[in-house]
Amino acid sequence: MSTLLVFLPPRSRLRAQGRAVQSTEGLGHTPATALNSDYDFLLTGDGQHILSQGTQSASQLPHADTVIVIPADSDVAWQRVQLPKAGRQMRAALAGMLEESLLDDPEHLHFALEPGAQGADLAWVALCERNWLQQHLSTLEAAHVFVDRVTPLSWPESPRGHFYTTGLDTPALALRWSHPDGVSTLPLNGGLARQLLPAATDQDTLWSATPEAAAAAEAWLGAAVTLLSPAQRALRVIDSPWNLRQFELAQRTRGTRTLRQFYRSFMQREWQAVRWGLAGLVLVQLLGLNLLAWQQRQQLQTRQAALGKTLLESYPRVRAVYDAPTQMRRETDGLRAMAGRPGAHDLESLLSAAATAWPADRGPMDSLSFEPGRLVLSAVGWSEAQIQEFRSRLRSEGWMLDASEGKLTLSRARIDPRNSKDGGAGARVDGRDNNNSSGKDKANKT
Repeated sequence: MSTLLVFLPPRSRLRAQGRAVQSTEGLGHTPATALNSDYDFLLTGDGQHILSQGTQSASQLPHADTVIVIPADSDVAWQRVQLPKAGRQMRAALAGMLEESLLDDPEHLHFALEPGAQGADLAWVALCERNWLQQHLSTLEAAHVFVDRVTPLSWPESPRGHFYTTGLDTPALALRWSHPDGVSTLPLNGGLARQLLPAATDQDTLWSATPEAAAAAEAWLGAAVTLLSPAQRALRVIDSPWNLRQFELAQRTRGTRTLRQFYRSFMQREWQAVRWGLAGLVLVQLLGLNLLAWQQRQQLQTRQAALGKTLLESYPRVRAVYDAPTQMRRETDGLRAMAGRPGAHDLESLLSAAATAWPADRGPMDSLSFEPGRLVLSAVGWSEAQIQEFRSRLRSEGWMLDASEGKLTLSRARIDPRNSKDGGAGARVDGRDNNNSSGKDKANKT
């Protein structure tokens, strides 16, 4: 799952003499004078190895599954407060609580709560300039770079110090100091930093430095430091719990963006166990369906083999089985014909059925025609009541009558064997049980 890290250019700071001061710890980006400037970026596929990095305009940034925006350390401030039980009015409550301790108007600032913080908790609050951050987010999203998270490079955590250089003309050594009691940037050209920092021999503190600041950092610290380039340091934010997109800057997702956001969230590392579980469940279901299909196929083959065996045992003249039902029906019809017994589609059976159901007020039929399975009678002179009576009697004996174009067509009714265990009345194929004597008398009349 690819991740794109986009670095926001730091906002300008002014000294008392009026000269701008900038950190040179970034990926080579100089301070921007407009929000439409280029952005430093870093693309990683696994959160550990860098696929590409450089500087591009917002519209030229590479595509990735997840996009994280990283503001400069100097653009994020920290305050620790006792959160009010304000619910949906938390942002307004925070502005009121911190108004006296802020140098800027709270209406111009953006607030973000510590991950997992609830009302009445003692928690950290991250602050930055709202309009500046909002305009950067709008610029990126206008270029179809949809930002999933805004994450700072440093946050209150276990003691960690990172040395880097500041200033463009005369570089000076500075320290970004993160600890459970806050985050601060300390210049190292005086004695303040040594008073505030613990002893350099503290084993719990992680010290790192950019390559250009490593020698000066080790000389100042009196101990070795870990080389950590800005790109390698930035990779830490992928696993950071912080996300500054809260309150009025919270991400709004609709339609396909909602699905994409869900997919990105689902592909995060914390969902890896769930993904493996779902994949295992799908695999078990596929194996189960294949096993069920194999069992049903085996049962079908067993039944076909039994049917073929019955055919060979019942009809010794059959030497090979290729369609057992058809062969069995054909052999049965042949044996019946040899015995002189009419079948369901023979003329005798059709005439017997017609004679049995013949209306009492009708005389002999005028004309008829026959083809195997169908007996066509003339309907001249028949009333609708006589046709209905004729059809009703035939239906009760398993026959059907079609009246159209002055003709009555008699044929065996098509019966679904699933609707009856013994085939019902339509299962009788020869009609000799339908009062044959009266049927023969009526047939003689015709």
